Amino acid sequence: MTADSRNRIALVTGGAGQLGRYVVERLQEVGASPHVPIFREDEGGELRDFLGSDAQEVRFHRNGDLTDPGTVASLFETIRSEEGVGPEIVLNLAGGFAMAPVEETEPEMWARMWQMNATTAFLVSRAAFAEMKERGWGRIVNVSAFPALDRGQDGLSAYGAAKAGVLNLTHTLAREGVDHGITVNAVLPSIIDTAANREAMPDADTSSWIHPREIARVISFLVSEDARTVNGAAIPLTLG
Repeated sequence: MTADSRNRIALVTGGAGQLGRYVVERLQEVGASPHVPIFREDEGGELRDFLGSDAQEVRFHRNGDLTDPGTVASLFETIRSEEGVGPEIVLNLAGGFAMAPVEETEPEMWARMWQMNATTAFLVSRAAFAEMKERGWGRIVNVSAFPALDRGQDGLSAYGAAKAGVLNLTHTLAREGVDHGITVNAVLPSIIDTAANREAMPDADTSSWIHPREIARVISFLVSEDARTVNGAAIPLTLG
């Protein structure tokens, strides 16, 4: 991300997560102004601990459920009241993961994966789009997943379908925004090297896992002016 992003208002959903914290850190390094919605106060505390003294520049919003259109609208109204404008950069990192064989995948799991991954990205992007069009500039980056490029993986019927939905949403938004100075791209990481994944897979070979800091650098490029010709891209991030 180059100097053109300085003072840009950035909304980072999932910004308190194990990927999000590195993305917020990167945004601060280049002078953007991050806003982070949180569900619980301890999420904000964890991010503050990670960022140290730089945490004072982050705006936290206890807005709750980003699968609810009213909650998303309220979040954007709050940002506009604080900043004078809505988010110029939207990073849709919020999501969830679950896996099970298809016969054990309950409708509730299917719905939850779509809500957490695809619905959040849709509602937040939708809320940002009109103002981005009016402004003539906007950057949206969605986090899909490497399995969205596959022809299916065992146990990932709900998660894989939802992340494929995020990817298709990315392509649609990219087409709708291209004449308005808006770029919309997706990153598709393989396994991210987080504490949670190491705990869940203690015997795994982690040599091909992607550190969150590396993903944050790619995202920071995609929202920069240097990447203004990159639109509708699905960028696999993998070492394997």
